[in-house]
Amino acid sequence: MSLILRRGIASMASLKKASKVVCIGRNYADHITELNNAKPKQPFFFLKPASSILPPGAGPVVRPRGVDLHYEVELALIMGKQVKDLEPTDEKGALDAIESYALGIDMTARNAQNEAKKKGLPWDIAKGFDTFLPVSEIIAKSAIPDPHNVELYLTVNNEHRQADSTELMLFRIPRILSDISKVMTLEQGDIVLTGTPKGVGPVVPGDIMRAGLRVGGKELPEAKIEVEVRESTSTYEFKET
Repeated sequence: MSLILRRGIASMASLKKASKVVCIGRNYADHITELNNAKPKQPFFFLKPASSILPPGAGPVVRPRGVDLHYEVELALIMGKQVKDLEPTDEKGALDAIESYALGIDMTARNAQNEAKKKGLPWDIAKGFDTFLPVSEIIAKSAIPDPHNVELYLTVNNEHRQADSTELMLFRIPRILSDISKVMTLEQGDIVLTGTPKGVGPVVPGDIMRAGLRVGGKELPEAKIEVEVRESTSTYEFKET
């Protein structure tokens, strides 16, 4: 039996206070193929720190020196209830636990991630830099009647790079939330990124990323993201471990 407890209502200010950002990896078959990864038998997830969240208008995405920076557009779930031990067949419970949605770009230091995978190291550095999660304004739940039928897109300098529907997700939202909640309790305000479709690739300083989503062919203005990439002025430089 699932345990779902009602709490507060999400706001943009609360996103930076999320206890965690849980990211589903390898949830679109064509994306798995383009990165030459193995198809998972069950939802595969990892964490990004809340400090990586970049709210709308808060500044550029900063590329650390030595990083091969890639974009990954994703539908984000903002949890409105505490969820623990949810059953994968409980579709109503899963969708009721979502307070609202947002669009997010999961920025990735691809060279750091590739090294981590090769050497069996954690992915924290690859996913966790400040500004590595640009998000849109919060999208009201009523604006997305079916989160499994949403078109996501991303452009770089007005060139289309990603454009696919969430109907292509290998694992649907009830299964995603179930698997997460059986390992760690999802709290109100937590963010779940549901995976990225094909078309991921690099960006460099000076590039402008624009992303958005469409429901029934109609653009949701609150879902739009426009953010520039800039080079870091920090003394930090990524080097192989």
